[in-house]
Amino acid sequence: MTNRLFFLLILLLLPVGAIAQYTEMINTNRPGVSQGAFSVGKKVLQFESGISIGKEKHNLLQTESNIFSWDYIARYGVWKEEFEVSIMGSFQRNNVTDTQGQGLERTFSNFRSNTLGAKYLIYDPYRKKELEGFNLYSWKANYRWQWSDLIPAVSIYAGANFDFADNPFSPEPESTISPKVVLSTQNNWIGGFVLVTNIIADRITTDFPSYGYIITLTYATNDYFSVFLENEGFKSDFYADQLLRGGVATLVNDNFHVDLSVTVNFKDTPSVFYGRIGMAYRFDMHDQDEFLEKKGRSGRDARKAEKDKNKALKKSKKREKKRRNKRIDDFEIEDDGGDGEL
Repeated sequence: MTNRLFFLLILLLLPVGAIAQYTEMINTNRPGVSQGAFSVGKKVLQFESGISIGKEKHNLLQTESNIFSWDYIARYGVWKEEFEVSIMGSFQRNNVTDTQGQGLERTFSNFRSNTLGAKYLIYDPYRKKELEGFNLYSWKANYRWQWSDLIPAVSIYAGANFDFADNPFSPEPESTISPKVVLSTQNNWIGGFVLVTNIIADRITTDFPSYGYIITLTYATNDYFSVFLENEGFKSDFYADQLLRGGVATLVNDNFHVDLSVTVNFKDTPSVFYGRIGMAYRFDMHDQDEFLEKKGRSGRDARKAEKDKNKALKKSKKREKKRRNKRIDDFEIEDDGGDGEL
């Protein structure tokens, strides 16, 4: 009996609209740099930003660089719950010292990236599970691992890179606009684990295309604190590297998140060490959930049936209003027929 009451309480405390993209708590790509499969939700404007300070040491060139970097993302859910548009990028300043003995210094700065794009959730395996709800009679049925847990949510991101001329962080001498495509998958596992994978093709129409991946594993110790580990690898004829990140994040309130992380790599051309602090904040203007349980023809038929039902209801209300007005008019005519005198 106690277990049944426990599961009933869980069911009642689930957020309204749990089967929609919108969540009661902020949905952010931080503290890593991978993109999750889910959008922020319709009519949600979200800003994510971080500052990195670190050092790069290049043994072959015999240089050391002090790095300052600012990364930023603005995301907005529009059109559908599954869809969001975004602008993301980073600005970096390098102070480079020649360590060969002369101690010469030079400083340069520019945008490493500026990308305008959109993401769309094309498959969500959790929709059916959320519609089915909790099994009120079995704790094991709700929390045991199943083979279906390996099936991730999947989204596709497409964007355009805007690179400026004479940019020391770009191999292209002229200003260019080039495409970027990201395939994102996300597994939300029982116990607070979330696995995100990105497969990336970047600047694919230029002379120096880049291909890479990001794998991020996050563990939420409770509703307000999480830790993460991330591996990123990318390769092009201009630059290739493999980075390892780790850190922590905390939820200050439902709309505000802060995080702290470090980044290292596994080579000395150059070696990399960054510390990063960041935050995410959303302006929640979401007013109505769009449920995502039906797709394709069945979804269109259901929406049409709902629309026809609403039309019929409006017509019925109009007819009822006309009948009511007619009864009032008839009563007034009959009442005016007499003068009230004997």
